[in-house]
Amino acid sequence: MTDITDRPAQAGEDKGWIFHFAEAARWAAANPGAYRGGRLCETDGFIHCSTAGQLAETARLHLKGRDDLLLLTIDIRRLGALLRWEPSRGGQLFPHIYGPLPSVAVVRTDPLPLGPDGLHIFPAHAGAGGAGA
Repeated sequence: MTDITDRPAQAGEDKGWIFHFAEAARWAAANPGAYRGGRLCETDGFIHCSTAGQLAETARLHLKGRDDLLLLTIDIRRLGALLRWEPSRGGQLFPHIYGPLPSVAVVRTDPLPLGPDGLHIFPAHAGAGGAGA
């Protein structure tokens, strides 16, 4: 586990945000404060998240062509000890949430439309660029 102060800041963190790709139906069905992510998150025991700088690559590698997703914008200051930074792809530190996602930590939900290449188009505030970014 790495504390956020133990590593350089990444894109999007200037606002204190991290992001999670949520299946729209799962997000809608979850009781407030009871969302635990998708099937992979349930299997791994934590909610997978990304910084703005990690979004496009994560979507390209794992979610290309999925048209049922929302992008949750999460305020890291509202997560407390639930948030851990752990190495993953290429040794990058990724934010993981251990426990249910507190409703008050989600500051936005945005649809993730697909571009003609099957890659997601991200909202401007995510800083991840558009399709294929």
